[in-house]
Amino acid sequence: MPAAPDIRIARDGPDWAHNAAALVHAISEEAIASNGRLLLALSGGSTPKTFYQTLASPEWKARFNWSRIFFLFGDERCVPPDHPQSNFAMAQAALFRPLAIPPDHVYRMKGELPDPQAAAQDYEETLRRLTQCGHSDMPRLDVILLGLGDDGHTASLFPGTTAIQEQSRAVTVGTAPTGVPSRLTLTLGVLNRATVVLFPDRERRRSCRRSLSPGARQVGHCRPPWWRRRTAG
Repeated sequence: MPAAPDIRIARDGPDWAHNAAALVHAISEEAIASNGRLLLALSGGSTPKTFYQTLASPEWKARFNWSRIFFLFGDERCVPPDHPQSNFAMAQAALFRPLAIPPDHVYRMKGELPDPQAAAQDYEETLRRLTQCGHSDMPRLDVILLGLGDDGHTASLFPGTTAIQEQSRAVTVGTAPTGVPSRLTLTLGVLNRATVVLFPDRERRRSCRRSLSPGARQVGHCRPPWWRRRTAG
């Protein structure tokens, strides 16, 4: 039987980003001590942007061992990396550039490639190589930062689409009902295997515990920051 996740819901208010930063800092210290690095997957959106700006603030900038932290992405729109709607572009402006993160510590999804399926396969190969994970298992990341949409989607896994049903691949192509339709996204297999999943979402709370209990396959709603920490097993 799957171990029960550790679910914590923080109070809303001005301190939520600092609480989330403290959590990620503690996880980073543990991961670096155990594995020599932290693998952190980022998301897009206005709330994650606030979190990135907090991480880059003087209060937190000096606390992290940035040389041991490697950044990935949970999803990306199929747009060039300098596009206004690119998750990478937002993270570059709010986090990577202020912290002077070297390019070889950032693994972005190549949304500009003309074939999204090829881009998804390319990122899956990168992810498996980085985590030394064969194709019989799903890669494990230390922290995955996610958002929640009004329809309950997370990453670019939209209800009713084939992407949310994908079981064998670590990265697939998602289809959004609005905005840029073609997306690259981590699959549920990767999200469910992460050590910690963090939702810094300011607007949504309803059904968070029910939706992400062991065995669940759809994401619900919660308030910031929500995190699930997987125990051993």
